[in-house]
Amino acid sequence: MVNGTRHVSEELTERVRESMTRLDYHPDRVARSLRTQRTHSIGLIVSDISNPFFSVLVRGAEDAAAEREYSVIISNTDEDLEKERLYVNVLRQRRIDGMLIAPTGQLDEDLQFLTTSGIPFVFVDRKIEGVAAPAVLSDNIDGAFAATRHLIEFGHTRIGIILGLKGVSTSEERYLGYQQALRAGGLTEESDLVVRGDLRIPGGIRACNELLDLTSPPTAIFSLNNLTAIGVLCAIRERGLKYPADISVISFDSPWWMDRVLSPRLTYVRQDPYEIGQRALSMLIARIEAATSQEEQAAPDIVRIPTELMLGESVQLLRESREAHG
Repeated sequence: MVNGTRHVSEELTERVRESMTRLDYHPDRVARSLRTQRTHSIGLIVSDISNPFFSVLVRGAEDAAAEREYSVIISNTDEDLEKERLYVNVLRQRRIDGMLIAPTGQLDEDLQFLTTSGIPFVFVDRKIEGVAAPAVLSDNIDGAFAATRHLIEFGHTRIGIILGLKGVSTSEERYLGYQQALRAGGLTEESDLVVRGDLRIPGGIRACNELLDLTSPPTAIFSLNNLTAIGVLCAIRERGLKYPADISVISFDSPWWMDRVLSPRLTYVRQDPYEIGQRALSMLIARIEAATSQEEQAAPDIVRIPTELMLGESVQLLRESREAHG
């Protein structure tokens, strides 16, 4: 009666509802989960919750889950494979209905196990080669291509790039977009201009200093994530330099607040983490419901959320380029 599974008179239904309100009655989720074999809870594993990108992604997933009366259990791996293994197994033991995972980027037996365990899961922001699973990602190659092309159009030929952790798909895809833009612009990639960071501020500082210490430093630096970009700006300031007067800077992604506090404003590739979280949650719920009804699962989908180059004031036309154009 409470669940609407039996046909009863409207008068009796109304009396029951009034009693429920008066007694502040709420359905027992544990009892319901035992009956339906579903807990209406979802695990969400992110690699760095301190990163504003993931904070917004989590909000998108949580809002979409709340609309469907699901709760979300959030775990943070700190880019640590051991933590990722731990949380995958803890969430499995808690009988969650499905998982959203932003993986560390390493192929792991626990993630491989999920593909045959019957627990629906969806990759968010990142994916792992060799694991057949749906994913919702940014259009990383296109975004990085647009950013690099913008620098080339402003006359830059020595463009430093700060990669992320090895094996992380976002970093590898953005690096590919950078390489494609260089080739399209008739430029050859120079190995000394390619350095690796750790997707965090300290790694951005270290990597930027590595580039600036070169005998022939780059005239522009392309950071592949928002926290690295903050590190780059810190390193430039600590050296007594200014952007874009001394060096141009462009970033893939930027915390929402940077436009309000930075002067000059940063030029960056805008992502939509809220949409990524929402789309991934919706995709996961669809797979959970298909598994519950024993429908045949559709082939894993890879959804790419478009990016957009947001023009700020951190890229300067090179003097040589200005002179060439009169």
